[in-house]
Amino acid sequence: MNRIDDVLNRISNSTQNFLGYPLAKDFSFQEFAPFLDVCLNNVGDPEAPSTLAIDTKDVEKECIAFFADILSSNMEEVWGYVTNGGTEGNLYGLYLARERFPNAVVYYSESTHYSVKKNLHLLNLKNIVIRSQENGEIDYQDLEQSVMLRRDLPAIFFLNIGTTMTEAVDQLDEVKRIIRQYAIKDYYIHCDAAFLGSIAPFVEPKPKFDFSEGVDSIAISGHKFLGGPIPCGVVLVKRQHRNRIANSISYVGTMDTTITGSRNGLTPLFMWHVINKFGKDGLAKRVKECQELAAYTELQLKAIGVKAWRNNDALTVVLEKPSEVLCKHYQLASEGAIAHVICVPGLQKAQIDAFIKDLQFERLKAS
Repeated sequence: MNRIDDVLNRISNSTQNFLGYPLAKDFSFQEFAPFLDVCLNNVGDPEAPSTLAIDTKDVEKECIAFFADILSSNMEEVWGYVTNGGTEGNLYGLYLARERFPNAVVYYSESTHYSVKKNLHLLNLKNIVIRSQENGEIDYQDLEQSVMLRRDLPAIFFLNIGTTMTEAVDQLDEVKRIIRQYAIKDYYIHCDAAFLGSIAPFVEPKPKFDFSEGVDSIAISGHKFLGGPIPCGVVLVKRQHRNRIANSISYVGTMDTTITGSRNGLTPLFMWHVINKFGKDGLAKRVKECQELAAYTELQLKAIGVKAWRNNDALTVVLEKPSEVLCKHYQLASEGAIAHVICVPGLQKAQIDAFIKDLQFERLKAS
């Protein structure tokens, strides 16, 4: 057991130190330990029972219903399932878009998550990378020019509802304006809301990205803001798109509508637990607390002379990149000349203060 203890100690220490990744820290699922002695397999469609009955599909459907509700829809209009994470959710949305418009062009910004390029390659989809603005938001002028040149082709708009580095939100109203201006009749809108999907519904003003705004699919991560020990997520789509690709599989006695066949039956339990523990009011309070910590972090960084900023009331604080030593110790994600601190649930003010103190000491040494 020494080896296992060593691994646990290493991970526990690293969990305390990281500041640069959107992973909630304030959870415990020890009461679910008995489920580790069974193989939970949510094979196939969550709405269709299987001949294999060791699943949590009933719980999974409750999770999807919750997200459908906070995304301004219902289970009659949308369908979804619990994924392995944001990458699978984005792959699924792009897959449905391709099945709807096989000859379409995908438009996405240079600030889009690295996995999307891989997804586009896997699906063999024509695509155009659009410039980003300084804050990470898509450049609408560049997007408009690109669409204008290809207005005879169907368009798939891949929008970021919170970019990886700066938590920038692509404005759906601007995309709709371009669609109207160039009379694009055949289009599909997918929203990558990996981090913000479970935050934005509780923010005022609420960013426009849900089904009431006419989007076709949305991917959200479950382990980021809600929190959990295993990466997971949800993807929700207009039911008509899901119906287009559904196939019956006799071997398992269910419908094949998901990317993977065998699916994790444990993560829906974790997600369900968090949703029911906090409820809408509790999640809204959780968002506000994280926003307050982010505001505090931004102010403290500026107080020691560090250039720091946030997009609106984002939980992500962007700053000029510290030394490699500090980036490694605090596990800060960086890109070019910037890094970021993400104020996730469970992150304590004392941890921010420790980072500020170390950063201030480093800057004094360098001056």
